[in-house]
Amino acid sequence: MITTGNTILITGGGSGIGQALAAAFHAAGNQVIITGRREAPLAHTIAAHPGMIYRLLDIADAQAIKSFAAEITGTYPALNVVINNAGIMLAEDLKAEPFDLDKAEDTITTNLLGPIRLTAALLPHLRQQAKASIVTVSSGLAFVPLSATPTYSATKAAIHSYSQSLRAQLRDTSVEVLELVPPAVATDLMPGHRDNPNSMPLADYITESMSLFAAPPASGEINVERVKFLRFAEANGQHDAVFKRLNGAH
Repeated sequence: MITTGNTILITGGGSGIGQALAAAFHAAGNQVIITGRREAPLAHTIAAHPGMIYRLLDIADAQAIKSFAAEITGTYPALNVVINNAGIMLAEDLKAEPFDLDKAEDTITTNLLGPIRLTAALLPHLRQQAKASIVTVSSGLAFVPLSATPTYSATKAAIHSYSQSLRAQLRDTSVEVLELVPPAVATDLMPGHRDNPNSMPLADYITESMSLFAAPPASGEINVERVKFLRFAEANGQHDAVFKRLNGAH
């Protein structure tokens, strides 16, 4: 991926990894457009980075995605990179009676249907660009699930699978497909993540990821060193051991 001179759309760009990626790509000489559901964090983010742009978008709203895609490609015809970053991570008690199905459905709509819908809406435009990139954000939990967040882990496994198929179908086009695979990172994605000593510092994660974006491996996966114990647990014959390490021995 050429990491400068692009017009980049980043969903969920008002906080966490999305916000930090927006800042890094902006500093690298790209036109960056961030989206999110809440205006205040988006406005705060662009205020700190003059020249960055924001648009409101509820990634869970299928009709809003269609309207947004038409507007954004019309206003910014040079758009050539989309980073599907917006997501939610919710703890779920699968033994609860009654089970809160809304959490599962909201997670699927945001984490899986959102990126699929936005990619579908933007793909005709991206295919017209001389060089374009679609970046999907999965997780190390796509490969070894965290039992406390079962639907989140499942959506990230699905995004990994979707990314593989998308990459294969677009292999003869101008659009590359990259998958960003974070470990636990010190953000507010879930309560306690920011202060958890096992979470990778956000600045360190972005620095390492940006270097990998500049020279992505043939697999198309952006795996920092801290996520590899999850990503390759099964291939290394360590899946059960890593699952127990992550979730306890039960």
